[in-house]
Amino acid sequence: MNHLNHVKRPVGVIGSGSFGIAITKLLEVHTDVLIYSRRAETVVAINETHEYNNIQLAHCVKATLDPKELSDTCHLIFVMIPSAAFRTTIQKFSPFLMPYHILIHGTKGFDLVGIKDEDLDGRKTIVSRANIRTMSEVILEETSVVRVGCLSGPNLASELLANQPTATLIASRFDEVVEAGKAVLNSNRFHVFGSREVLGAEFAGALKNIIAIGSGILGGKGLGRNIQAMLITRGLTEMIAFGARLGASNQAFLGTAGIGDLIATATSTNSRNYTFGMRLAQGESRETILNSMSEVAEGVRTLRIANRIARTYRLHVPICDMLYRVVFDDFDIDKALIYLMEYPYDVDVDFIK
Repeated sequence: MNHLNHVKRPVGVIGSGSFGIAITKLLEVHTDVLIYSRRAETVVAINETHEYNNIQLAHCVKATLDPKELSDTCHLIFVMIPSAAFRTTIQKFSPFLMPYHILIHGTKGFDLVGIKDEDLDGRKTIVSRANIRTMSEVILEETSVVRVGCLSGPNLASELLANQPTATLIASRFDEVVEAGKAVLNSNRFHVFGSREVLGAEFAGALKNIIAIGSGILGGKGLGRNIQAMLITRGLTEMIAFGARLGASNQAFLGTAGIGDLIATATSTNSRNYTFGMRLAQGESRETILNSMSEVAEGVRTLRIANRIARTYRLHVPICDMLYRVVFDDFDIDKALIYLMEYPYDVDVDFIK
């Protein structure tokens, strides 16, 4: 198959948030782009001014409100929307998506089946693997699309928009998905790796946002790089523990989609999750922070889900447990730090077999 057949057609982007626009800027160098947004004012701004949120877009970028138009026009589509809205958005597109489409998503979170978000507050709520879907699994459940991929890595939108160099990972069971993604994204400032470790990449991308919140809390308390490095190291161990219990191998957690993404997200004020933790440590309430953020901090929702998973499977994840108590139970941050500092870790590295 000639992977450039997809490039000859416009490439679709579902979602006009900061990451969707950042991906669009990478794509416009290689191909025409059609963006789907549910907001009419966004579509008008892009089509009439070629600018959105003070970001200049090339004239080869167009926008639409119509899922059918995007699906009919584009065979290769990037999906960049929050996890909580992912399934309902895919359902809107489902009647128009065919087996010949390729979908690559960049959403870092979980979908819930059989449980609503509000049920997560129940202390007896059980969340098992049967209740969890990755975004790739949602696409496969809701559409006839077969060739699905996940884009994950140290890809802070603000740095991408500033044309700063980085790399990403496209994970898929199909080589042509990786090749199609490389054909439209690869450049001397944005390198695309390929992998078949889809599940690990998706779990790593979601779980690292939790650790980024914890790292932001350390930053908000004015603590240094030593303790931040310790949190990231032990946090990676907990991410791998979750992944192993949910069916993912260690490999993806130790690569671009895992430790690479974790370091970027857990050390930068450009990360929404890091910023959430920093503001929480400086005395703002969870509700105040979330209500004032222009885009979703995925880690807050993922933390709720992870807490129930840990309880269901009795996982040994003290950092995630303590973060949940700080974020949702108003547990004192200084006491939480003392608890974790005194926690009797017996082994340094215990996840490499």
